[in-house]
Amino acid sequence: MAVALGVAELTAGLLARAPSLVIAVGDTVVDSVPGWLERWAIATLGTADKPVLLGGIVLVSILLGAALGVLARRRFVPAAAGIALFAGLGTAAALADARNALGLTLLVGVLGAAAGTGVLYVLAVAMPRRAEPPAPVRGETPLSALDRRRFLAVTAGTTLLGVLAGVGGYLLSGRERLDDLRAAIRLPAPARPAGPVPPGAELDVPGLTPLFTPNEDFYRIDTALRVPVVDPGTWRLEVRGMVDEPFTLTYAELMELPQIEADVTLACVSNEVGGDLVGNARWQGVPLKALLDRARVQRGATQLLGRSVDGFTAGFPVLTALDVEEAMVAVAMNGEPLPADHGFPARLVVPGLYGYVSATKWLSAIELTGWDVDGYWIPRGWAKEGPIKTQARIDVPRAGGTVAPGRRPIAGVAWAPTRGIERVEVRIDDGPWREAELAESLDVDCWRQWYLPWEATAGRHRIAARATDGRGEVQTDQRTPVAPDGASGYPVVEVVVGS
Repeated sequence: MAVALGVAELTAGLLARAPSLVIAVGDTVVDSVPGWLERWAIATLGTADKPVLLGGIVLVSILLGAALGVLARRRFVPAAAGIALFAGLGTAAALADARNALGLTLLVGVLGAAAGTGVLYVLAVAMPRRAEPPAPVRGETPLSALDRRRFLAVTAGTTLLGVLAGVGGYLLSGRERLDDLRAAIRLPAPARPAGPVPPGAELDVPGLTPLFTPNEDFYRIDTALRVPVVDPGTWRLEVRGMVDEPFTLTYAELMELPQIEADVTLACVSNEVGGDLVGNARWQGVPLKALLDRARVQRGATQLLGRSVDGFTAGFPVLTALDVEEAMVAVAMNGEPLPADHGFPARLVVPGLYGYVSATKWLSAIELTGWDVDGYWIPRGWAKEGPIKTQARIDVPRAGGTVAPGRRPIAGVAWAPTRGIERVEVRIDDGPWREAELAESLDVDCWRQWYLPWEATAGRHRIAARATDGRGEVQTDQRTPVAPDGASGYPVVEVVVGS
């Protein structure tokens, strides 16, 4: 089974447009499970949900291989038919995606099944006999021991072959070539650059989240089990739907359009209160309004639906795209071309909206529709509209930690994109709310760091925080789950002061 999977992955890697059967089965699982189970997986596993799913598929495959191996000891043909059926299910899952070519998909499935069946035959032939041979002459190795050694050697060799083939398929998936392509890109100077970071915008508190989240640390939540590898030389962006003048842009044409920079905090709707599925970056791209003005949006077009190369969709009001100046088709993140994990070559960045309704990565089309068209997550139990709620988070001290008595910092970040943060207050145990010191504001779309000095006394303490946004809205203390439109409530940490 390891060889069947490995050869199929290697074939998919060698053939640029051929699909991975493991990924195809995983996509089928993701698209088929009920919404409550999908929400549970994200809440429980976080960013580990994809590796766990793919690891589970491989584990089930190996267990199936073990069962077929037992069957092959008695009846080889039904066991071989089991491998063919296994490959057929993976092929069918891949063919359910209309973007996968029939011929290439069948080739991946057939070669995987053929390799698995061939190895099954070799193992069956090498399998030790049941009957014990006559007693050996002194000094000779028993025949059964030789059979066992030969079988184990063949098993180890074929397993290694399967693993190497699978690794080879992954290495051939194009990620390394994509890194080379990204390195060769020279970003144009933005027509409207973001302003310099003012003094005092970043506080010097150990353990406090930095003002800008490094690209490698930025959270990643999406439906792609394998990051799409998109060649900017062949990529196209369509602007279509309810528009008078639809058009298509190449990557080079998109890069030639006037661009802006903006400091924008993005948040995932699955972020629990006090969670880390939120990040801040300096984005660069083409304003959405410029593209919509060129397309001439028709009356009655109320939703902008972003479509990804992997089929994902997310929709939000057209008025948001027109009114929020920083809404953009982003091509850069923190001064470099978009990383593959974050949507290269282009993605949508829309301040003030949770990612599930706005942050389409690996963007392939902008489609203007009516409000009755639903994006990927809406039928799965999430709200149609997803404005980001006013939130604060406590970074220092860490929940469950121990600190020494004396003067200690309480610090964190707070965000309310498009509205800004005007105040953060902290309460220790049952005491009064105390106003924290805010770092200088970088932009209303960007989070702000905050800090409060604390005279820590021995014992166990409970620390809560709340933010007030630029409209005067105070973060609510009412606890709600992440579904259907984002968690709410005060972040709370408990710490022990002293030994």
